[in-house]
Amino acid sequence: MRVWDISPGYLNRQSLLGEHREVHALLVILSEGRAGYANHPETRRWRGHLPALMVRHTWLAEEMGLRGYRERSPVPESAIAAEADLTPDPAPDPVDFPSYVTLPGEQFALLRGKYEGREAGRIPLPGSAQQLWAQHKYSVMARDVQQYREVGRALARPDSPPDVVFADMVARLVAILREPATPGGVQNALEHLWGYVADHVPPELRERRAVLLRDEPRVLLAAIWAEAVRQEIGYLLTSTVFSDLLLPQRGA
Repeated sequence: MRVWDISPGYLNRQSLLGEHREVHALLVILSEGRAGYANHPETRRWRGHLPALMVRHTWLAEEMGLRGYRERSPVPESAIAAEADLTPDPAPDPVDFPSYVTLPGEQFALLRGKYEGREAGRIPLPGSAQQLWAQHKYSVMARDVQQYREVGRALARPDSPPDVVFADMVARLVAILREPATPGGVQNALEHLWGYVADHVPPELRERRAVLLRDEPRVLLAAIWAEAVRQEIGYLLTSTVFSDLLLPQRGA
């Protein structure tokens, strides 16, 4: 049983669908107080954190949608209330995220070993902090423009060995992506993403862009993704942002 903390874009088909099943199993165990796997490290770390686990479920479902899979098992909101009734006081803050079973940087090492000679995920496993940042930059932009600038500057002046820089970067990015995007950040990220596809979009989409940006960001994001696929824009196809940009606020 494992729930990853890095973007599900890095998971191959088997791992992605497998984690989705594990999340549902955890939701049942925690909301119904079942004894099976009650002492498993993943069960213990998510106890009292069902809103956060439901956000992870949504993230998995969004990634599944990008790959053409249809998520047919939504999580009932009643699960949170049920688990709260079973959690003894004092309960953890239900919107805080739990600690890690495996550190984020080590999760990439696990996937490298697991996927050697096998199918990879939508996003290639990064070989450097620079590649990792390129894959995450618009996800960060949508959440905190100051962090976006700081991370870029830090990469330009690395003062530690590459493996240390990479591990620190993974931990920093996972923490940032645990926060919801802001309305202004979403618009900013969508404007940048639009710039990659704008020259070759159908005229009707170009005419609707401003309205979609203001009123239907999810529709615009889906349209940009479709254009990235149609135009074969590799930089966008390997970005984390398409599955995490519009995640709900924790517990919302």
